[in-house]
Amino acid sequence: MLRISNLSKSFNTGTDNEITIFNHFNLEIEKNKCTAIIGANGCGKSTLMNMIGGSIPADQGRILLKDRDMTDLKEEKRATYIGRVYQDPSMGVSPSLTILENMSLADKKGEKFTLRRLIKRGKIQGYIEILRGLDLGLENKLNTKVKFLSGGQRQSLSLLMAAMKHPDLLLLDEHTAALDPKTSHVIMKKTKELIEKYHITTIMISHNMRDAIEYSDRIIMLDKGQIVLDKSSDKVTEKELIEIYRKNLALDGKIA
Repeated sequence: MLRISNLSKSFNTGTDNEITIFNHFNLEIEKNKCTAIIGANGCGKSTLMNMIGGSIPADQGRILLKDRDMTDLKEEKRATYIGRVYQDPSMGVSPSLTILENMSLADKKGEKFTLRRLIKRGKIQGYIEILRGLDLGLENKLNTKVKFLSGGQRQSLSLLMAAMKHPDLLLLDEHTAALDPKTSHVIMKKTKELIEKYHITTIMISHNMRDAIEYSDRIIMLDKGQIVLDKSSDKVTEKELIEIYRKNLALDGKIA
């Protein structure tokens, strides 16, 4: 489904501050599975996500999605095949537009259109039904500007918009990190429902090991750009993950 081959990435190349994050990194992601990627800050999680999404170019290697070479595609071109939800609830939506306008934008992803012809009347009832599935009452606020929604409502809308065109790949970039625990739990449940309903191949970055186990099919732990654990989620415990996590931090000299 997603195949990453010989991926390399360094920053500040040629300077005293040069940092190599990945060096000939390889990874395959299974179709219709949710893979959680965990690890300490600086392990390469976000860099990997950004290279897959196209916001950071790889120095070397290939990224293939359904045998389609994405390596040199611009971020906006990749967005035709890849949906993404960010940590900041406002990044996946247009806060100054209404819920209806945001839904219409998401529905036209990958198409050419003008703002004058953004909303099609015949589509509105379908949007209402999709929003009703979130169970947050957003279907009754179609003309409300997104900036007036709570963080949880915005993130739910962002998630729905990212998934509604059934992308080949969905990237969840710590998408509950900015939310309170109760709202985070709601969003994770909605996430699981959506990716199972639409059978979307998903990569999820998470700092919450319990969520990683409960809501994914596979867990990968990174350390300094290398895979130090790769297991089925039902074959690993939270205690085991914490022990490996702390061991790697100790080896890096980050804890006593």
